[in-house]
Amino acid sequence: MSVLVLVRHGESRWNLENRFAGWVDVPLSEKGIKEAIKCANDLKKFEFDVAFTSKLTRAQTTLSIILSCQKKTGIFLHDDPKGDEWSFHPVRIDRDEMPVYSSDALNERYYGKLQGQNKQQAREVYGDQQVFIWRRSFDVAPPGGESLKDTYERTIPYFKHNILPLLEEENNVIVVAHGNSLRSVVKYIEDISDEDIPKFELKTGEPVIYEYNKGIFNKTNENFDKPTLFRTTFY
Repeated sequence: MSVLVLVRHGESRWNLENRFAGWVDVPLSEKGIKEAIKCANDLKKFEFDVAFTSKLTRAQTTLSIILSCQKKTGIFLHDDPKGDEWSFHPVRIDRDEMPVYSSDALNERYYGKLQGQNKQQAREVYGDQQVFIWRRSFDVAPPGGESLKDTYERTIPYFKHNILPLLEEENNVIVVAHGNSLRSVVKYIEDISDEDIPKFELKTGEPVIYEYNKGIFNKTNENFDKPTLFRTTFY
C-alpha cells in the first residue's frame, strides 16, 4: 500500500490578476502562500518518500512550504550537467531525507499567444465560447500553444515511467504541479473521457489523495471514507 498526493500550486500572482500564465514563471500571491501553508498542515499526517514538481517557481515554492512541515528534509536533485556535483554530499540521501525531482514534463500547459493576457480581455477579443474551448477542451490548442491533449502526451509518459514504479515499490509520493498537468494525471488515473474532462477542475492548494495497491487507485476524501476505486495498467 502506498499513497499518492496531487497538489495544484497555491494561487499565483497571475491567478490573482486573472491572466494566462502557462510557462511564464510567476510567484505565488499572498493568498497562495497561505493556501500552501494550510495544505502543509493538512498533509502533516503523511510521511512522504519522494516528491515531484515542475520547473516553475509557483509549484516549487508550494512544495517547499509543504516540505517544511514534513519530518524528512527534501533534497532537490538537478538534471543539468552540474547537478550531481551540486547535490553531492557524503551520504547522498539518507533515511531522514527525501529526493525531490523537477521536470518540465509536469509544467503547466503552454498557452502560446495567450500567455500574459487577461482572460476577460481575451474573451472580449476572441469571444467567450472560443476562450472556453481553448481553456477546457481536450484537443483544441490556443494559437501557438498546447491543448490539454498535448500536455497529457508529455505528462503521462513521465508519470508512468517515473512515478508509478515508486508507488509499486510502496513509496508515498507527492506531486506538486499545475492545473492542466495534474488534470492530465487525474484523467489517466480515473479514466475520465475527453468529453467530461472540461468539467473537471482542481482548486489551488487543495490536495487530491489516492491510496495505491497493486494497480488500483483508491481516491479518498479528507476522512478516508467512501472510497472510489480506479484500476490502472502499471506498464
